[in-house]
Amino acid sequence: MLPEKKQILVVDDEANLRRVLSAQLGRDGYEVHTAEDGEEGLAFLKEHHIDLVITDLRMPKVDGMDLLRAALRDDPSRPVVLLTAHGTVDNAVEALKTGAFDYITKPFDQNEVRVVVKKALRTRDLASADATRDVSAAPPRGGSDRFGIIGESPPIQELYAILERVADTPTTVLISGESGTGKELVARALHENSSRRDRPFIKVNCAAIPKDLMESELFGYERGAFTGAVASKPGRFELASGGTLFLDEIGEIPTEMQVKLLRVLQESEFERVGGIKTIHVDVRLVAATNRDLKREIAAGTFREDLFYRLNVVPIALPALRDRRSDIPHLCAHFVAKFNARLKKSIEGIEADALERLSSHAWPGNIRELENVVERALLFADGARIRLDDLPDEIRSGATSAPGASLPLVAATADTSLAPSTPDGLKEQVKAAMSKLERDLIERALKQTHGNVTHAARLLKISRKGLQLKMKELNLRERDPE
Repeated sequence: MLPEKKQILVVDDEANLRRVLSAQLGRDGYEVHTAEDGEEGLAFLKEHHIDLVITDLRMPKVDGMDLLRAALRDDPSRPVVLLTAHGTVDNAVEALKTGAFDYITKPFDQNEVRVVVKKALRTRDLASADATRDVSAAPPRGGSDRFGIIGESPPIQELYAILERVADTPTTVLISGESGTGKELVARALHENSSRRDRPFIKVNCAAIPKDLMESELFGYERGAFTGAVASKPGRFELASGGTLFLDEIGEIPTEMQVKLLRVLQESEFERVGGIKTIHVDVRLVAATNRDLKREIAAGTFREDLFYRLNVVPIALPALRDRRSDIPHLCAHFVAKFNARLKKSIEGIEADALERLSSHAWPGNIRELENVVERALLFADGARIRLDDLPDEIRSGATSAPGASLPLVAATADTSLAPSTPDGLKEQVKAAMSKLERDLIERALKQTHGNVTHAARLLKISRKGLQLKMKELNLRERDPE
């Protein structure tokens, strides 16, 4: 079978520009769709799967900024690239701080478009394979979901304690852990629970950037610095000034770039590529890696002095197999999440299915669990996800770890009350999930001062869905404070 073509949506009110981009991207092997304004682009996004959006900044009806915000709300991992004229570069930089992947200045060079598109799609592929998206919309206080992180296991309690101490500091943090353990989620938690929360959070996936473009990506470049540099462009450090810069997969940084990165960390200054002006920045750096950097140091591929500069506060994230008691809480969240996204009404997971999920080895960690729950919920015919709805490899228990099912009881209730029958276990699991749902809803209502509409938006479910859930849990609406 041929690989599925990447789907790109080009939104611009200039018909000729849409034709030019469609022709070029089509020759490069992409499936290209077009819309003549932001309103038409929004409608298209609601009905179709799109991997990348390229949109003009200034358009009638709905402009590029509104389209950017809507596209990110629908799918935060989908890159959006802005097209901008020279006079609106400042607006494009503001769009980058809002969450745009990059911008291209008109008139553009075809090779520049090709490089940006390739980099954007590579970043999305890496995010889909290795990262875990935000798994909680609840406020960062108490219970099993503090700092936007779900869990009550001892390793997660230790993580909460570290975040409490270091979130609101300028200290550099190095997050390590296997792919899919939630490194980006922790980086965002550090930013959003700091005094920098209203400033930019800029993410760079170092594995997605070609080595010869790394310097210009991080530090920017001046006009004429190299072929295709038709205008000056700020780098990610400038864009993150006042906020947080998250360098994911820091182990991929080329050795020749590590000296320059070390200088920025030590002196908070740098020069753009092709520039002579020294630029000073105030950036809180958070880095992440799934590599053993000490082993990389021994191999000569990572600088020891840079490692110690990054490793001021190390955070080692546990694999999911080392925090199995959190699996029922995560499952409950994912069921609610995908009910809203897929317009389903699954009530939960049967006890035997949940026990099998808790005993799985999870080599892909939380991201793998999320994918399994989404698939099971999508194909479930009954009111609850059953064992038969799970993938064969999980249903058969082929990758279960010895004794792995034991923490399930501890995850759902006091071990002194552990049931001795399947029906008792089922009721215990149901009660634990109901409690989790109640806690999430109560916190959302408290944070929004009783406003059901705002609470529903916070929980990423419909207002009607929240009202039905409140009725089921005997939670009454109250007048907003």
